Amino acid sequence: MRPSQVAAAAGVNLQTLRYYERRGLLDEPVRSLGGHRVYPDEAVTTLRVIKAAQRLGFTLTEVAALLDTARHRHAIGEGAGLQAQARQKLADVEAKIADLTVIAETLRAGIGAGCDDLATCAGDPNCPLPFTELGHAVGPGGRA
Repeated sequence: MRPSQVAAAAGVNLQTLRYYERRGLLDEPVRSLGGHRVYPDEAVTTLRVIKAAQRLGFTLTEVAALLDTARHRHAIGEGAGLQAQARQKLADVEAKIADLTVIAETLRAGIGAGCDDLATCAGDPNCPLPFTELGHAVGPGGRA
């Protein structure tokens, strides 16, 4: 397949295709007699896998490691890279969700308390937002 065909089939642009190739995520394609890049059909699958992994929160470095593990796996069950990395990514996502839940609850409390001005709210000891310490540390003119 020509680069434009691969990119279109995978839903990426040509720059992304070439970038992934430079990063080693895609094998360098063979060249036709005319010097044109010719990718195997599997390149589309690889690109789709890369994009799916990114949507799941994996970085390109992590995707490269997963692809490398898959390429060098000799028997089923060897190289449990995906399982280990998926567990770690899930733990990271769950930690972010917990952090975002606390942030959302704090913002709801601030909205419910009618906080309209951060400086005023920060000076109010009953303010539910975490600015009360800041309000006491700031002197006249907003300087600490």
